[in-house]
Amino acid sequence: MALPLLMIVLGLILLVWSADLFVDGAAAIAQIYGMSPLLIGMVVIGFGTSAPELSVSALSALQGNPGIALGNAYGSNITNIALILGVVALINPIVVHSQVIKKELPVLLLVTFFVLGLLFDGELSRLDAGLHLLLFVAVMGWMIKQSFKGKNDSLEHEITEELNEHPMSRDQAIIYLLAGLAFLIMSSRLLVWGAVSVAHDLGVSDLIIGLTVVAIGTSLPELASSISAARKGEDELAIGNIIGSNLFNTLGVVGLAGLIQPMSIPAEILHRDWPLMAILTASLLVLGYHKSSGSGCINRVEGGILVAIYGGYTVYLINTIVSA
Repeated sequence: MALPLLMIVLGLILLVWSADLFVDGAAAIAQIYGMSPLLIGMVVIGFGTSAPELSVSALSALQGNPGIALGNAYGSNITNIALILGVVALINPIVVHSQVIKKELPVLLLVTFFVLGLLFDGELSRLDAGLHLLLFVAVMGWMIKQSFKGKNDSLEHEITEELNEHPMSRDQAIIYLLAGLAFLIMSSRLLVWGAVSVAHDLGVSDLIIGLTVVAIGTSLPELASSISAARKGEDELAIGNIIGSNLFNTLGVVGLAGLIQPMSIPAEILHRDWPLMAILTASLLVLGYHKSSGSGCINRVEGGILVAIYGGYTVYLINTIVSA
């Protein structure tokens, strides 16, 4: 098992590094060609940090490991809210002023319930996958429209500051983008091979490995970027990144994986993982519309509760592995 574990570690390191290259290159190209800072933050950065989930899930589906594909997508959503936003709030309470983000939160919750309707029969057919991707395109169109209405939004100011900190030429941006994409594919192959091998050696399902090791690993770019944003006081960017990533995972990642390879939905997803994802998404909506101040806030106590929920969920999954 030593070699598969080594490949998982190496794959995760390369995955985080390549995702950073990919997002930086894509954001710089978008800025060079005149895309608005708000749109870059909502689409390029928010969705770009989910490139690891997309590459890993697509490769898993191609290789006939649907458990890793689904576990990676839904496990990453749980990790993003409970672990990443929880940790960020412990470092620095997250205050949400952006009206754009507040509009995205209900959409994320509606999308979460929409996919339940498609998956409730226990199958992800190509028709279901196509509906996922069709809704993803619609949501992207809506987000682009919102970006034009969100001029002078607090999120736009934070994204502008972030982009200006890392200027690069067009040629450099293209190199970053292509190199990031190439290493994303390479690292995904290493990670999936290692994860499948470990799952077989331990005698546990691909789903559990996808929900734990793979989900945490592919969420590392979101963790790094959100912590960095929180330390700079860029709260809107931290939470906007998570919302964009979860939208992409729920619709784009699962949709592409299902289009590549239709799959059965494990009962555990419907009875255990989806309900937790829905509860966390609903709690994020409640926290985003805080009390009577008009500004949402996730304070340290609430951040600690989110981290505790993630810890309990992970312990439960680990016990599943141990008792297998």
